[in-house]
Amino acid sequence: MPVKRALLQVLKGESLDVPPLWMMRQAGRYLPEYRETRKKAGSFLDLCYNPDFAVEVTLQPIRRFDFDASILFSDILVVPHALGRDLRFEEGRGPLMTPITANEVAALDGEKFHVNLEPVYETVRRLRRELPDKTTLIGFCGAPWTVATYMIAGHGTPDQAPARLFAYREPEAMAKLLSILADHSASYLIRQIEAGADVVQIFDSWSGVLDEASFDKCCVKPVAEIVRKVRAAHPHVPIIGFPKGAGAQLSSYRERTGVTGLGLDWTVPLAQAKALQAGGAVQGNLDPLRLVAGGKALEQGIDAILDALGSGPLIFNLGHGITPETPVAHVEAMVKQVRRAVRR
Repeated sequence: MPVKRALLQVLKGESLDVPPLWMMRQAGRYLPEYRETRKKAGSFLDLCYNPDFAVEVTLQPIRRFDFDASILFSDILVVPHALGRDLRFEEGRGPLMTPITANEVAALDGEKFHVNLEPVYETVRRLRRELPDKTTLIGFCGAPWTVATYMIAGHGTPDQAPARLFAYREPEAMAKLLSILADHSASYLIRQIEAGADVVQIFDSWSGVLDEASFDKCCVKPVAEIVRKVRAAHPHVPIIGFPKGAGAQLSSYRERTGVTGLGLDWTVPLAQAKALQAGGAVQGNLDPLRLVAGGKALEQGIDAILDALGSGPLIFNLGHGITPETPVAHVEAMVKQVRRAVRR
């Protein structure tokens, strides 16, 4: 009999006595073994593109915490990098790129896209072989809008003003850029699924900076196109959408994009999360700083989520990625508390 994967059960709409648990950025700097591997790898991109290193850091949190899901270790910006844009990472500054201009959008080159990303696909293949059978393997990509914000500004910004201005001033170029990114991101996810991913997640980390009309054009439509193309190739593979900061637009986002599961950031009220859960699985949404704080703050945050959402299809997660200063002991405490849960 095949082993059931709890996260897949929830994404099919089941409510489990103990919700499946994983963390965004669960392979990362809070783990001493990650820091050691990172030193050996050299640059961050070398870590992403070397399957030996990428597999190792992906498996590290599974060995420690036995999470129900493992997410491929990579970065959302490998997609524009594979399309011929330059990319580098600097300590303390994060990703840096040469800002793309409106005239350069049409020159994005996808001829060697999958060749450039072959190390990522090899990492996925190896992970599916090495992970426990019960562990769901998650592939991912960045949503076109979020990826575009870095391509346009050349770096992260507090409110993505460069990309928002680009969308207003160069609407045709922005539409073209989002279309190219949606097309190649869908193809990228399809290849990850073919390599062994059970689920894919689309990260839209900057969806919360847009007004209603721009949210529809820049977030909803490109993600809906990705979902359509992935479903055409693999109709039974669940897709999680994580539109951080979408707030009041979360319900319409799920309805219009067609994602299977909905990732919730920590600002989403639990009453709203409960209403959203009526439409399918939700994922989240513990404040990552509760995990840093530990103690009562952590315990109360976990209990509130389980009390509100534990009787429905829930994937327990943070409301964004774990931060580097998080004590490992606090992660251990969270895992124990969630797994002591019974259905509310």
